[in-house]
Amino acid sequence: MVVGVTLQDVLDFGDGPAAAGAPFGPLAPVRTPLSYGAWVDVAPGWLRAADELFEALRADVPWQAERRQMYDNVVDVPRLTRFYGESEVWPHVLLPEICRAISDHYLPTLGEPLVTAGLCLYRDGADSVAWHGDRIGRSRFQDTIVAILSLGSTRTLALRPRGGGTSIRLTSGHGDLIVMGGSCQRTWEHAIPKTREPVGPRMSVQFRPAGVR
Repeated sequence: MVVGVTLQDVLDFGDGPAAAGAPFGPLAPVRTPLSYGAWVDVAPGWLRAADELFEALRADVPWQAERRQMYDNVVDVPRLTRFYGESEVWPHVLLPEICRAISDHYLPTLGEPLVTAGLCLYRDGADSVAWHGDRIGRSRFQDTIVAILSLGSTRTLALRPRGGGTSIRLTSGHGDLIVMGGSCQRTWEHAIPKTREPVGPRMSVQFRPAGVR
């Protein structure tokens, strides 16, 4: 990632309540063990600067609408996306600091840093992502970590064993951090289901190591 700011730049960002102190709290997630060596960590409300970051990313990221082949038709992907690689300039000064803090916490487990940021914007309850695992690249055959920072409206993040089985449902709220680790991408799937409830926009930022999508 290209980083041209210091931590002090981040602490001085904006006039909101997070400007007076650290933009995120101590990272002390609660872990839920899953089957097959998978696990998921949850740190509710970890990002204190969630309001500022959400508004800035929503306005400044060049969001992309994708289309995808599905059977005999080409359909709209029901969310907007933007991916930032390790060598790109990320769209906000806070993102590299968030990524570094998460990387430092999980480095003893993962053995390598998180270096990419994938952004998704769910505009309303009709936007979603179907059951899947992040299995492009090394995650097809290696344990890894995918850290998801949630911003905006609360949505459900569902997980189930790959191939079917009883799912678990996590609340993914404003400023929450959810980290999937171990064999989770190979042996489990996750999804953001559609909802008929009136919900506003929700954004996720997925931090991953090199060679994992």
